[in-house]
Amino acid sequence: MRNLKLTTALTAGVAALALALTGCSAPATATSASSASAASDAVIDRTGQTLNIDFATYNPLSLLIKNYGWLEEELAASGIKVNWVQSLSSADANSKLLAGAIDVGSTAGAAALLARSNGSAIKTIEIFDQPEWAAIVVAPGSKITSVKDLAGKQVAAKKGTDPYFFLLQALEEAGVDPTTVTVQNLAHADGKTALLGGSVDAWAGLDPIMAGAEQEGATLLYRNVGFNSYGFLNGTESFLKEKPDIAQIVVNVYERARAYAIANPDATYALLAQTSGLSVPVAKTVITERTVVDINPIPGATQTTLLAKIGKVFVANGDVATQAQIDTGLKTLYDTTFITKAYTPVTK
Repeated sequence: MRNLKLTTALTAGVAALALALTGCSAPATATSASSASAASDAVIDRTGQTLNIDFATYNPLSLLIKNYGWLEEELAASGIKVNWVQSLSSADANSKLLAGAIDVGSTAGAAALLARSNGSAIKTIEIFDQPEWAAIVVAPGSKITSVKDLAGKQVAAKKGTDPYFFLLQALEEAGVDPTTVTVQNLAHADGKTALLGGSVDAWAGLDPIMAGAEQEGATLLYRNVGFNSYGFLNGTESFLKEKPDIAQIVVNVYERARAYAIANPDATYALLAQTSGLSVPVAKTVITERTVVDINPIPGATQTTLLAKIGKVFVANGDVATQAQIDTGLKTLYDTTFITKAYTPVTK
């Protein structure tokens, strides 16, 4: 996996954040600033309305946008207010999208497909990163040495999230019947606690919590970047239809954040540390070793190929009733209207 290259030393980056993390606006590239401003000029008056959008520690771009107030800046002319709502997992974000509690939410690609295939009226409007955020974790001193050893064991995993789907794929690859594994449906942080407390034998973990567990002696039993689906930014169909001008600004600002994260990885991992309570070294591992934001953000064939494989696991496991639902979900999941306008490939 490609790593983000540090542009400054860790010490310099953290020191520089003393001012930046107070909420002062960070500089944007001329392209990102002009694209967002152009969209602002076209925004109709929405005084008194609210954009409900999530932030999540597994979505570093959302943390940058929230911290620097870029959405509030771009939406000022429209009169619309921004209400930030934290998503604790993909399943949490999906629930909030389904309930209309948020207009835009962050999930793993697999979770977005699961929701769409089961009838949730959401559309993926861009890819925010390519993470290696899920793996199977065992406690210090564990005698488990392979995925095959999980047969007959207790494994913590939050159902409806990438770590859960990662676990299912890993079991299938290892030839382990998933019915022989007892899954404890625990939130990510609770899964870590259960693992280190000895109440489960393994944990399908999620960064940045997983990186924190490593610092406490846990070991990544099994890694496979190919089993991690991308980070999907999703909007409700009603929001995209009724407020396309606002949706365009959201995507424009995400591209502004992407450019900033690529140029300033030190600021990005320091902000992650501040937001999540992780140490700076742990947050640095998450951002520089397990997260790639310098990608083509337009959802397409690459993501579809990956999700098609995961979709078969959904059906085999009973998470989706039929393959036809998966096929329809894949065909109708993406709305590339906004990101196509916002994204300008960089010629290297």
